[in-house]
Amino acid sequence: MPVITCIDDLKKIHERRAPRMFFDYCESGSWTEQTFRENVTDYDKIRLRQRVAVDMTGRSQKTQIIGQDATMPVALSPVGLTGMQHADGEILAARAAGKFGVPYTLSTMSICSIEDVAENTEKPFWFQLYTMKDMDYTTRLIERAKAAKCSALVITLDLQILGQRHKDLKNGLSAPPKLTPKSIANLATKWAWGLEMLQTKRRHFGNIVGHAKGVTDTSSLSSWTAEQFDPALDWGKVAKLMEMWGGKVILKGILDVEDAKRAAELEPDAIVVSNHGGRQLDGALSSIRMLRPIVDAVGHKTDVHIDSGIRSGQDVLKALAMGAKAAHIGRAYIYGLGAMGEAGVKTALDVIQKELDTSMALCGRQTIDQIDPSITLIPEDFEGRWHTT
Repeated sequence: MPVITCIDDLKKIHERRAPRMFFDYCESGSWTEQTFRENVTDYDKIRLRQRVAVDMTGRSQKTQIIGQDATMPVALSPVGLTGMQHADGEILAARAAGKFGVPYTLSTMSICSIEDVAENTEKPFWFQLYTMKDMDYTTRLIERAKAAKCSALVITLDLQILGQRHKDLKNGLSAPPKLTPKSIANLATKWAWGLEMLQTKRRHFGNIVGHAKGVTDTSSLSSWTAEQFDPALDWGKVAKLMEMWGGKVILKGILDVEDAKRAAELEPDAIVVSNHGGRQLDGALSSIRMLRPIVDAVGHKTDVHIDSGIRSGQDVLKALAMGAKAAHIGRAYIYGLGAMGEAGVKTALDVIQKELDTSMALCGRQTIDQIDPSITLIPEDFEGRWHTT
């Protein structure tokens, strides 16, 4: 068992273990990947203030996320094709999150279906909804999530049109992978991954195949998905989806103050400041740069969460200090899953919690509600002097 000291250790094992097309799917952004990179590097610009002679006993990271008890203010983001990073990946990640005590979000584009995850886990999970043109399918998808007793609906707003990810196109990304000379050569070196995949029946998009009209197998899936993301999505449709759900709702993909204000008018339980991990609009600002202006604008009306770029407990602490109520992690736990399955997801969460705990202590904070802007040092022009005209 290797000694894991940080999330990057898990990333290195994940890269060795998973097929190239699936590792690249996780570790890539759109176009030049500028936003993908800056999501991470912009956290480095923020400094923490060390405080001493403060009672550090009795520390706790316990909190509530949209009214639900959590071990720490972290949730697992929806990630498509998770079941291709490791066999039965969504089930394993949801189990790890449930045992640890943080929310897990299942993607519409998951390999394991909603029903599969519900049947093989003990704790309720969140379900992430991509809005499709086929409203009959969308309605049934929402009903399936209700039947599975999902505790929140996460509506993703920033994927009306798919951003181009060069690596996915060059790798011929598909689930299951297409057998080409290039992919066969790579798969031959990933025998542990292959043996696990041979032992599972879950190798295609479980929420779509057999459920969407005209999609009976993987051959008909790609054409369906290419046509189905809804470019006509507007705030009126978002309101209707929220009404159809009737429970707790999180609106994900907010990166602009004006959009945050419109979202807050719908009274969701939370919004997520997010640029889809740098996988949609390349050249957009990082999530952490946009967090504080959005918190200032709508933080009094709704909880503000953040995702994209979080790789450590210190990143979580910085986001909380800047006003986020919770941080959502995607790649950080996928590295763990791809490296070691369920145990790897737990390891990723352990690493982040330990870093958060230690950093809180060294900043003189015992509990999450004591974290405030005074523990950070932020460059004067961190949000930048950008002009729209």
